[in-house]
Amino acid sequence: MLALAAEVKANRFGHRPLEGPQTVAVIFDKSSTRTRVSFAVGIADLGGQPLIIQTGDSQLAGKESVADSARVFERQVAAIVWRTFAQSGLEEMAAGTTVPVVNALSDEFHPCQLLADLQTIKEHKGALAGLTVVFLGDGRSNMAHSYLLACATAGMHVRISAPAHYQPDPAVVTRAQAIAAKTGGSASVVIDPREATTGADVVVTDTWVSMGVESEKAERVAAFASYSVDADLMSLAKPDAVFMHCLPAYRGYEVSADVLDGPQSIIWDEAENRLHAQKALLIWLLRQKG
Repeated sequence: MLALAAEVKANRFGHRPLEGPQTVAVIFDKSSTRTRVSFAVGIADLGGQPLIIQTGDSQLAGKESVADSARVFERQVAAIVWRTFAQSGLEEMAAGTTVPVVNALSDEFHPCQLLADLQTIKEHKGALAGLTVVFLGDGRSNMAHSYLLACATAGMHVRISAPAHYQPDPAVVTRAQAIAAKTGGSASVVIDPREATTGADVVVTDTWVSMGVESEKAERVAAFASYSVDADLMSLAKPDAVFMHCLPAYRGYEVSADVLDGPQSIIWDEAENRLHAQKALLIWLLRQKG
């Protein structure tokens, strides 16, 4: 997938599997900037037409079951991309249709972001296997869960550093460790952010206050204060370590301005690579479908 993403990036309009144009349904239960832009542009680059659907304006808002909507979509679109809440809804959609269904973000996972992140790390570091990645902040988040699974799959050593009350789902940790045992990587949870960051090749964080938990802002800011990525914390990583953040970022909270905007930050490459990685994903899925 990453090799295909690199090929797509080098030749942006070289793949046109959606020529026609065929339509891809891009559904949003949650607000979005990068996901919406990258999928809409990417589908157009592939020769297709994005059909942007806000669920509040559709029958998916509760008047029609996910299974019935899935059967309607498959008669008219080439693929379905859905940014939603529960992972179970995506799984129900995928089970109920013959066209590819892409998780554009759920409460539990954000796999498209991780494809882009791994592509970006590979561009800057070469081979992925053996690198150490630390994710600091909310260990219960979809990003932390996705880093565990994706980095373990790539043979990397991934550390999640989070306060005791914000630990990742134990089932996800166990799954990541099982994957890592086969790939030569590792997956661990380290509460102390300084211990976790020491010797890291890649330092990652995300917003402390994700969509749906805005009422917890004060509590979270207090809990995560020592996990803020500043120059002092970055100094514990390797001298050539890179910093990543999937955005939007809040300077002065999860990351200081001098790190986010500094020479070790590769966030803009990371943001761009959402386009290329997602195009590669759609190309691959459409090939599998035949």
